[in-house]
Amino acid sequence: MNENILGTEKISKLFIKFSIPAIVAMVIAGVQTIIDGIFLGNFVGQNALASVNIVQPFMQVIIGFSMIISVGALSFIGRNLGEGKKEESQNIFRTSVIFTTTISVSILLFGRLFSKEIALLLGANKVLLEGVSTYIRIIAIFAPIMSLMFLFGFINRIVGKPELYLRGMILSVIVNISLDFMLIKQLGLGIMGAAFATGMAYVAPFFIVAHLMLNKNNIINIFSGKFDKSVIIPITYNGSSEGVIAIATATTAYVFNMTFMKIAGEAGIAAFTTINYIGQFGTLIMFGISDGITPILSYNYGNKNNDRLDDTLKLASKVNLIVGVFLFLTLFLFGKQLVSLFANGNEEILNLAVSGSKIYAFAFLLNGFNIINSGYFTAIGDARASIIISAGRGIIFIIIGINILPMIIGTKGVWLTVPFAEFITFIIGMYLLKKMMHYI
Repeated sequence: MNENILGTEKISKLFIKFSIPAIVAMVIAGVQTIIDGIFLGNFVGQNALASVNIVQPFMQVIIGFSMIISVGALSFIGRNLGEGKKEESQNIFRTSVIFTTTISVSILLFGRLFSKEIALLLGANKVLLEGVSTYIRIIAIFAPIMSLMFLFGFINRIVGKPELYLRGMILSVIVNISLDFMLIKQLGLGIMGAAFATGMAYVAPFFIVAHLMLNKNNIINIFSGKFDKSVIIPITYNGSSEGVIAIATATTAYVFNMTFMKIAGEAGIAAFTTINYIGQFGTLIMFGISDGITPILSYNYGNKNNDRLDDTLKLASKVNLIVGVFLFLTLFLFGKQLVSLFANGNEEILNLAVSGSKIYAFAFLLNGFNIINSGYFTAIGDARASIIISAGRGIIFIIIGINILPMIIGTKGVWLTVPFAEFITFIIGMYLLKKMMHYI
């Protein structure tokens, strides 16, 4: 590979080459979490489905810490390669591999030894305890491979091979569906089968993304470099906004569920869930674009090529705006048809969700800018600004909005909370961006 492709290739070509695989991989990864639930809910029963839902926070611990290290390392390595610091880049990668392995093996041991205690902590009752504990024990075995798969897949982008991670994620979803069908429907292994299928779904792409890192001739590989404990904090701090995003997702779901339960009961929660499914798909596309441009931004920032940095940021912002406008119009004009896919026949849920979708839709006009701005700051190593944006749109202004707006305008205030959070975050993000541009 020509290591300078990120600094020489036309920005529009790089954008297509890096963003499209990232978008598809992000959407596939988002779909993965519901596959086990679909099979268990249809072929085993509601208790099995509930067990898998309860175990999700444990899965998020594995995925969350993996993403923190992977994104942090990707940005750090990209900037160093841009500055021509090959040895430092190799040290960062070697350290990331050792650090990831150490933490993931710890999770493996913790999950195997204390599965029942973890299950109880996550809220499992006597009926669900055995199922949740079984899932934790099995999925914990796969933690090291899962974590290294994410790390290798992300680093493949900085060495010009973003398509490898995409191929891996496509294989992953195929393996998960195939094994769920065999182990749950055909062999009747229930939760045990679901956990094994999910674990193997992450093992399969490992072999696709790992071979490049095993090539000694590659500029970044596991054989070059040495362990440098001094880079651990910069890596984790730089990728910490990914952790904030995970916390924000859980926070948003919790506060909305609690509020809708109070205001509109189960129908309110169901209505929000249907809109959230639709919104999540669009947001995954925007996050895919942000992920895809990270190596382009970090390399050119390190290379002090500010024109290419600006061009990449502007192009990504324009594309996310187009995506946002499309989602806004789709949700605003065809909300009823979309909600019917999830709540057909239930007029109470349908009416509540359709009216809410017209307000919620306004969030898509701004959230693309916030996602790109957060990703931009991560790419250039300004973790503080990235965390401010991620926490603002996903935690701080969500909590403020949901505590104030419903008191003023009732149920409409709940739906308005997300657009409100995106709007305030947009103002802050643009201020931070303008301030950063002043110093570059």
